[in-house]
Amino acid sequence: MKYTVNYENKIKSLLKEKKYKYYIDTMGCALNENDSMKYNGILSKMGMTKTDDINNANVILFNTCSIRENAEDKLYGRLGTLKKRKLKDNELYICVVGCMTQQKHVIDKIKKSYRFVDVLLGTHSMHNFAKSLYLAMKEKQKIVEYVEDKKELVENIPIIYDEGVKASVSIIYGCNNFCSYCIVPYVRGREKSRLPDDIIKDIRYLAKSGYKEITLLGQNVNSYGNDFRKQDVEELKEYNFVKLLKEIDKIKGVEIIKFMSPHPKDFSDELIEYINENPKISRQIHLPLQSGSTSILKSMNRKYTKEEYLELVRKMKEKISDVSFSTDIIVGFPGETEEDFLETLDVVKKVNFSQIYMFIYSIRKGTVAEKMENQIDEKIKSERLERLKKLFEDTINSENEAYIGKTFNILIEGKSKNNENMYTGRTSSNKVVVFTANERDVGKIKKVKITKNNLWYLTGQIL
Repeated sequence: MKYTVNYENKIKSLLKEKKYKYYIDTMGCALNENDSMKYNGILSKMGMTKTDDINNANVILFNTCSIRENAEDKLYGRLGTLKKRKLKDNELYICVVGCMTQQKHVIDKIKKSYRFVDVLLGTHSMHNFAKSLYLAMKEKQKIVEYVEDKKELVENIPIIYDEGVKASVSIIYGCNNFCSYCIVPYVRGREKSRLPDDIIKDIRYLAKSGYKEITLLGQNVNSYGNDFRKQDVEELKEYNFVKLLKEIDKIKGVEIIKFMSPHPKDFSDELIEYINENPKISRQIHLPLQSGSTSILKSMNRKYTKEEYLELVRKMKEKISDVSFSTDIIVGFPGETEEDFLETLDVVKKVNFSQIYMFIYSIRKGTVAEKMENQIDEKIKSERLERLKKLFEDTINSENEAYIGKTFNILIEGKSKNNENMYTGRTSSNKVVVFTANERDVGKIKKVKITKNNLWYLTGQIL
C-alpha cells in the first residue's frame, strides 16, 4: 500500500496562516525512534515546525513503549501535567501512539482517566494519523483507532531523518517468537518483511544525502525474508537477510552497515561467513541473552540453551576477526534461583560483553509470564542487578585496556556531547572514542590510535 498526503494538505489548508509547532516525546527502542522520524515527516507535511519545547507546541505526540512498566508510568505522569493546560487551550492537541495504545486495557484507561487526549492510535495505524488529527481539529472529535493487525505494510510514509552521518532503516516489522515475558508480538503483530526494492530505495536516498552508516532495524532482523516463503512470488522465495546485506553493500556511499536485533536461534553459518567477508559490517554483534540459565531460558521460550548460546559465540569469535558482543539481560524472571543467576554471571564472564542492557523483570499484562508463579522479591531483583553491574564494570575496564595502542578506521560522527571541543566516533566493535578533530572531518573515516581508557569511552588521536 502506498501512502498519500491528502489529509496533510487538508490540515495545511485548515491552519492557513497559523504557525503551528509540534513536539514529539519518544519512549522506547530504536524502532520507536524510527517511527518518530516518520511522524516528524507527516507533521512537517502539514506545514508545522518542530519544537524541542513542549510548552510552545500546539500538537504534542507521545510515541509510547510497553516493554517496561516504568515507560508506561512516565506516559501517565506526563499526561497528567498537561491536563490544566489542555482545558485552557483550544489550540492544543494531544496524541498518544505506539505500543501502549495497541493494548485495549491502556486505551480504556486513557479514555477514562485522560479524556482530554485527542488522538489514540495503535502501532498499525500510523498511516491514518493525519486523518485522525484532521477530524480532531475540524470536527473536535476524539479519535481512537485500534486494529488487531494489518496484512500489508504501508510504504512511502514521509520521514525526516536525524541530522548527521548515521541513519536507521526498518526492514522487518513484528515478531513471531512469543517470548513469555514480551508484549511485542501482541502490539507489533506477526513478522512482515519489507520488499527488498523499497529498502534499497530508502538506503540509496540516504547514501546520496550523505549518510555513511546505516543501521537495519527489526525485532528479529535475521529472520528477514522468512515470510516471503509463504507468498506466491517466485523471485522472493529465496530472498533472505544475507542477500539483502549483499545488495546494500553495493550501494555507493554506504561505509558502515549495522543491524539490530538478531535472534540467536536464527543466526546462520551463512550470515557469520558473510560478516567475516565484508569489512563494512560492524564487528559488534548485539546478541540478546536474557538469561544464562537453560531452565529459565526454557521458561522464557527463548528456543536455545546456555550451551547453544556459548557455542554460537565461540563460532563467531573463531570466524570473525575483532568481533565483540553486546546483549540484553533480564534479572529476576519468575522462578529464577540464585543458581540460575550464577549461570547468567558465568556467561557474562565467558563472553566478555562490550555492552549489556540490563533490566529488572516487570510483569507485562497479556504475556504468559504474567501468570507464572514464583515471582521474585523486588529486593532480590535489585541486589542481583547490582551484582551484574559490578561484574560488567570490572570486565569492561580490563577489556578497554586491551584497546590502548591499537589503531582503528573510525567514522567521525560529530562533536562529543560530553567532552567539550572534542569529536566522537566508534570503533568497528562499537567502542565510543573521543579525539581532537575539525568540523571538516565530520563524515570522513580517519585512522585513530587509542591512547586512554576512561571506562565508558576511549580517548584517541587521529594519525
